[in-house]
Amino acid sequence: MKRQNVRKLLLIISMLLFPVTIWYMSPYLIIQGAMEGIVTGSFIVFSFMLFGSILFGRLFCGWICPMGGMQECLFAVTEKSPKQGWKNNIKYVIWTVWILAIIVCFVFRKNEITVDFLYMTDHGISVAEIYSYVIYYGVIFLILIPAVLFGKRIFCHYFCWMAPFMIIGTKIRHLLHLPGIHIVSEKEKCIACKKCNQNCPMALNVAEFVKEQRDFGAECIQCGACVDHCPKKALSYGFTRSR
Repeated sequence: MKRQNVRKLLLIISMLLFPVTIWYMSPYLIIQGAMEGIVTGSFIVFSFMLFGSILFGRLFCGWICPMGGMQECLFAVTEKSPKQGWKNNIKYVIWTVWILAIIVCFVFRKNEITVDFLYMTDHGISVAEIYSYVIYYGVIFLILIPAVLFGKRIFCHYFCWMAPFMIIGTKIRHLLHLPGIHIVSEKEKCIACKKCNQNCPMALNVAEFVKEQRDFGAECIQCGACVDHCPKKALSYGFTRSR
């Protein structure tokens, strides 16, 4: 379980640094910057997420996402599992509308395109003034309240504007038949104890994926909780082409 302790520590550190980093993950600042012809820090960060996920999938979500860390802290409050299905597509609708808005803003921008990684920050710190805390705590409640009401990492499932970048990157990897990090399984070792299901922070039916010998899908965040809790070592990390 040492690996899970390290993962949770990284999530907590990332969560504590969120007042510093929040503007680098802001969907609104990208639009605001686009209207002024500025490529912002968040634009660059999301671009790295897209291209990095070709090799690493959604590793960011499982290991260093501050919003993921906040939601996992609530596992002690609620053990509800979110319902899978059409609601998982809500994030793609949000993402598509947002991307279209960015494109329109860049097309009708006021100035020539420039790059400012520290846009709207104070020496690189996002929340540096009192009024910024209003936005900061608004985002916190936007993430935490649904998680309490509806279940594990509900924001990741339904509303996250960052997840589609990494899902698209993973799809590109599959399309180009490139190797990348993902969870691999050995069906013959599985004893159907379902400890993988019980410990998955995304509430996925991992046992079913193993039984059917198929990829874990777009909602898998590569956290390795299923790997570390499997008593028969039927699951492991692999850097291979997905099936």
